Amino acid sequence: MHATTPAVAAVFEPVQAVSTFEETVERLGTAIRLGLLGPGAQLPPERELADQLGISRSTLRQALTALTQSGHLVAVRGRSGGWFVAEPLPRPEAEPIELAAWRELLDYRVAVEVGVVVLAAERASAGDLARLERHVESMREVGDFAVFRQADVFFHLGLAEAAGSSRLVAAMTEVQGAMSELIGHIAHPPEVLERSNAQHAKLVALLSQGDAGRAARLIREHLHGTESVLAGLMP
Repeated sequence: MHATTPAVAAVFEPVQAVSTFEETVERLGTAIRLGLLGPGAQLPPERELADQLGISRSTLRQALTALTQSGHLVAVRGRSGGWFVAEPLPRPEAEPIELAAWRELLDYRVAVEVGVVVLAAERASAGDLARLERHVESMREVGDFAVFRQADVFFHLGLAEAAGSSRLVAAMTEVQGAMSELIGHIAHPPEVLERSNAQHAKLVALLSQGDAGRAARLIREHLHGTESVLAGLMP
């Protein structure tokens, strides 16, 4: 285990956010990126770590699996096994950027998408919902990220179309174009993509019920989760 300092201790404080999976990915991924958990450092045993973070072991295992698939962690079996920070860490494929530089885009995305979802819950037709469901189905195969991302873009544009506003469709197009550049800086673990698409499917169900309040809360959680994963996996 890495030498304990106040900063390292903070890594293992209880996760407070509703989106515990994404927050855990962010917490551990950021600690690894900053060197608080250096290459080769061993994480605490799963039961102990889950207790420290205040999350279920299944949620912890999902987060650890996502970080393993992104190359940040390695799992070692056996009596002396466990979860270790990878040596070496994955090298970024693009120039490093500061997430703070993208804060305005992320805030703009929240404003656009939450508003879109509220209107879509009021206005979505049966045809709109059917198209959204087809995009969700296209995203069930997470092995090819290019295919997933294209369907993801079409899904979010479909939300704007369901809101019945050409201006919002234009705004959503702008947001998705800018987000593609940002998303290109990180790995895309299947665990993260599967969880994201599960939220897509739940959102379509809420729109079909006309439940604008719960749909707005879900899309906000969805967007916050994306921000957390970006912060955790950003090179």
